[in-house]
Amino acid sequence: QVQLVESGGGLVQTGGSLTLSCAASGRAFSRYAMGWFRQAPGKEREFVAVITWSGGSTYYADSVKGRFTISRDNAGNTVYLRMDSLKPEDTAVYYCAADTRTSYSYSTSRRIEDFGSWGHGTQVTVSS
Repeated sequence: QVQLVESGGGLVQTGGSLTLSCAASGRAFSRYAMGWFRQAPGKEREFVAVITWSGGSTYYADSVKGRFTISRDNAGNTVYLRMDSLKPEDTAVYYCAADTRTSYSYSTSRRIEDFGSWGHGTQVTVSS
């Protein structure tokens, strides 16, 4: 398992940008696919983006494709989510998570239940 801590959230205007960071403890981080999810008030948690352990493959929700970019630095135990052209509907608590089912997997699962370690989240608010 890994422990995850998100940072970088805040208040931004429509059309603005933010970069979220997720710092992981432990050497196991580099073995796992990493994902970002979000949860808006009154809504269920939803998938945003995922990146394989090597960083070679990524997958995005249709709602953020072309605007968000997920990346990782395995040497620094950190995964990032660059968010551009932000919209009010992007307002949510953003969580990073590790797919701890299998090491060195090329899976790009989007299922919440496949991610065994979660951070506590960081708030992103986009004003109109």
